[in-house]
Amino acid sequence: MPTSPSKARIGVPPLAIYVHWPFCAAKCPYCDFNSHVREGVDQERWARALVRELEHYAELIGGRTVTSIFFGGGTPSLMAPATVAAVMAAIKKCWRLEPTAEITLEANPTSAEAARFEELATIGINRLSLGVQALNDADLSALGRWHSVAEAMDAFRAAQDHFSRTSFDLIYGREGQSSEDWRQELKRALSLAVGHLSLYQLTIEPGTAFFREHREGRLRLPGDDTGARMLEDTWHLCADHGYDPYELSNFAIPGQECRHNLAYWRYDEYVGVGPGAHGRLRIGSDLVATAQRRSPDGWLGDVEAVGHGTEIREVIAAADRATECLIMGLRTREGVSEARFADAIGRPLDQQLSAVKISALVDQGLLVHGRGVLRATRRGWSLLDTVITELMPG
Repeated sequence: MPTSPSKARIGVPPLAIYVHWPFCAAKCPYCDFNSHVREGVDQERWARALVRELEHYAELIGGRTVTSIFFGGGTPSLMAPATVAAVMAAIKKCWRLEPTAEITLEANPTSAEAARFEELATIGINRLSLGVQALNDADLSALGRWHSVAEAMDAFRAAQDHFSRTSFDLIYGREGQSSEDWRQELKRALSLAVGHLSLYQLTIEPGTAFFREHREGRLRLPGDDTGARMLEDTWHLCADHGYDPYELSNFAIPGQECRHNLAYWRYDEYVGVGPGAHGRLRIGSDLVATAQRRSPDGWLGDVEAVGHGTEIREVIAAADRATECLIMGLRTREGVSEARFADAIGRPLDQQLSAVKISALVDQGLLVHGRGVLRATRRGWSLLDTVITELMPG
């Protein structure tokens, strides 16, 4: 049986929970997430499976206080509200849910999904993230989106009516988009936003429809110089409107940052349930990486047979913990706290990393080091892979 919330151990760190819903109405041509198109989904069966996997992890790690829940996908707004409610009830039964916990659900801005917002808010969702992606209809069509700009604006207004916090995503660097096009689109987005924006430069991922089109010369994206200008414009315009780039692609008014994503970037512990979900958990004295089976049908069958769909469960070695902690933490403006690093790795930062290498990267304007924090500069962000490679021993 799951550990009772009343038995949570004093001093045990808080927990974030990620719930993956793998189904979408259509597969977007740029998407490499674990998402699948299905005509129909047995919602009650899937609700039972998600609950059972949550119970498995509660038995494994014991009592904790949950500070954030994130329903991601896929398209979680396609979940029946009853399915969301069943998952929420299971989390509250398995652990203690912090009264001020952030509970986010990703949604597509179609009218059918927006019709569920009121019920989702009643269930306990208090933060909605809308996948708007573009603010012109031609580009929405090119991105494989099913909504129009007008529909997205209606959904965003509905979200503001029902949720205390809202965010929306945009993709820039799209085919045919100039830096001036992006500046105008971003200005409009900033006039609409209410605290948080996620702004992603389009990348071509292997296995996607865009990857094939790009390889065959049928998809031509803005050049590197234009992309760099778009990134600079993004930082400057967001700053002008009071939006802090608290992570490479996420911008918020101070206090409106996504707490759940900060848990990842700060290398906190989190449970991942659902097909393909990942987790990082303390089990005994070890930090353990978990990954669930990616195939929706395979995952569902495993959960029904043995109570979980965990495909990978392995102890993370100290060197790998250091790499992960740096990769995640240096993505953020706050950087890597030496205290957090020592807690996660078991060794102080100055014993794990070369002071000479850190000093060299500081001299190159890629890092800032002081007051117990190591962080990347904006130039360091643009060369983050190189920075990480230089920092790591070996």
